[in-house]
Amino acid sequence: MKKIKKYFYLTLDTCHLSLNKEGFALIAALLAILIITAVGVLVFTVTTRDIRVSTRVTGEKKAFSAAETGVHSLIQNFNPLNSAASDTVNVVVDAATDLDTVYSIANTAPSGAGWVSMTGYTFSYGSGSTPPMGNNTFNSEVTGRNTRYESSVQIDAGLGYGPTPFGTQYQ
Repeated sequence: MKKIKKYFYLTLDTCHLSLNKEGFALIAALLAILIITAVGVLVFTVTTRDIRVSTRVTGEKKAFSAAETGVHSLIQNFNPLNSAASDTVNVVVDAATDLDTVYSIANTAPSGAGWVSMTGYTFSYGSGSTPPMGNNTFNSEVTGRNTRYESSVQIDAGLGYGPTPFGTQYQ
C-alpha cells in the first residue's frame, strides 16, 4: 500500500476517503445558529408588522370616530340660512382624555341641486292653497384626524333641510 496524501489511501482495486470529523461539529453548529437566527428575524418581522397594522387601525378608528362626531355636530348646529357658519377647524373631540383627536367641518354650502321635491307632504294655508314641499340640499366635508397616529378620515356629508314649502308663494 502506497500512501499518497494524508487522507487518501490507494489500493489496487478501490480508493478510500477518510474524512476529518473534527470540523463537522463546527459546521453543524454554524448551520444551527444560522437557522435559529433566520427564525428569530422572521418572528421579529411578523411581530412588528402586526404592531404596525394594529397601530394604523387604532389611528383610523380614532379618526373615523372624530369625523363621525363632526357629522353629529354639523347636524345639531346646522343653520340653512348661514351654512358657512357651520364650518369649524380642529375641534377637539375629548378634551379630558385625548387632545390628539380632532375634527374639522369645511365647505358647507348648498349642493346646487336646489329644492328637492318631497311627495306625500302637504301644507295648507288659510286660503286653502297647498304649495309643494321639499328639501333644500347642502354638502359639507367633515374630516377627522388623529395626530398621534397620523391618520385622517374624510366624510362627504349631504344634508337635507326640510320639509319646507317652496314655490312662488311666500307665506
